Amino acid sequence: MTFLSNFESHLPDAERALWRSLDSPFAIQTFLDSMPYVGEARDRSPLNVMLDRQCHCLDGGFLAALALWRIGYRPLLIDIVPDPGADDDHVLALFQMEGRWGALAKSNYINLGFREPVHKNLRELVMTYFEHYCSVWKTKSLRGYTRPFDASRHTCPDWACDEAASNRLYYKHFYGRKAISLITPSMATRLNPITERMYKAETLFTNLDESFGNRDE
Repeated sequence: MTFLSNFESHLPDAERALWRSLDSPFAIQTFLDSMPYVGEARDRSPLNVMLDRQCHCLDGGFLAALALWRIGYRPLLIDIVPDPGADDDHVLALFQMEGRWGALAKSNYINLGFREPVHKNLRELVMTYFEHYCSVWKTKSLRGYTRPFDASRHTCPDWACDEAASNRLYYKHFYGRKAISLITPSMATRLNPITERMYKAETLFTNLDESFGNRDE
């Protein structure tokens, strides 16, 4: 039994039918968007995301990568990282069409989700998040990104179904890798503050109680 077929075998009939309906990157993103964002400390396995129908960017990102793998894409993810102590990291599941990069993501913020596959390289893709990556202190907090992480290279133990194994993958292998800087320290010191009007636009539909700096850790 393959890694993916083993995952399917753990799904109840309704969830298996839903899983099999995720037949494009766009369908996967629609499914991510349909679930509530819950910024709790628990990091679910993909199986438990399917069963519980809730997620945040990390476990939602790994579910998206697994779904992309099922339809023929490599399960690639990157971590986009903020100024330390200013915001949460954000996880993107990557895909390519016609040689151009796009991204799937679950986010509490309306503008930190899906990206069309039109970007020449990863830096170009990640920079589309820069102006939208705002902290509760109204600062532009994005600073870097990691190189792509291929989850298909880590199939034992079974991170798709076993939550303890998924957490080892998340924290031992995925998080903590060196980030590529997007801006220099001098650039960071002269970033323009986010205006009140822009902040209201960026946090439209956002549950600010779930945001870094506000939520109970």
